[in-house]
Amino acid sequence: MKVGKITVLLMAVLLLTPWTSAYSVSSLVLTVYEDGYVKVEYEITPEDYESQIGLPLPGGHYENFIVEDSWGNPVNFKLNNDTLIVYPGGASVVRVSYYTPDLTSKRGIVWTLQLNSSYSFTVVLPEGAVVVDLSEVPLEIAGSSITMPPGNQSVSYTFQERPYRGGSGDETTVILVLGILTAGAVGVGLVLWLGRGRRKSLTEDEFRKRLESLELTEEEKRALLYLFGRGGRASQAEVREAIGLPKTTAWRMFRRLERKGLVRILKGKKENWVELKL
Repeated sequence: MKVGKITVLLMAVLLLTPWTSAYSVSSLVLTVYEDGYVKVEYEITPEDYESQIGLPLPGGHYENFIVEDSWGNPVNFKLNNDTLIVYPGGASVVRVSYYTPDLTSKRGIVWTLQLNSSYSFTVVLPEGAVVVDLSEVPLEIAGSSITMPPGNQSVSYTFQERPYRGGSGDETTVILVLGILTAGAVGVGLVLWLGRGRRKSLTEDEFRKRLESLELTEEEKRALLYLFGRGGRASQAEVREAIGLPKTTAWRMFRRLERKGLVRILKGKKENWVELKL
């Protein structure tokens, strides 16, 4: 009778014990988009012989999960409420990425990203964002990237478009901001115009030769050629259908091309877009 009670007690303890995992987080990067969506990217290192990892996930609504090893090979996983259970197998490094709208909020013209993290993390803000408040002194600032220390942290930002409020001081500020924005717009327009000119001057045969000099799969070459033929930009769904790949396979391919610096993945309101960087 006592043995039976002990067995039941042990089973209850095991069932109630939360997921425990031996792993270290190498990096945590949050890329923020203009519409408030955030791309969360973890790089974790499992301890030797660890059969499963329980990774708590920031956010509550998750989209487009990708779990892979350092070579881009898929790693088995399952979602258990707000915890991702990863089965690393023999992977020495596991990369996890997904999108969520739950880490940002907006009040007036000010957006705030908030995260309670046990690890330091890097926030990559959208182009044109201006930081207006930080919960704590950052560990590092580099361009649009801000590295925050562990803890309950927030980064508040707005965009450069500001309404004119009147008054001499405000007028000077507005004129200065408009001047900077105008110069920036002219510069960006010039770069885009020159880039467009270079792309048009490049023939398809020349582009094919460039691709042959790179280590690419046939599917990757076909995807890049399709983008080239579409003027350098198309939706992921359009490219996927054109080259006949399953959704998950195509997503991994786009991720590989993005890491190689050949494309840029743009988050849209309804679907993702791919932009050629060659």
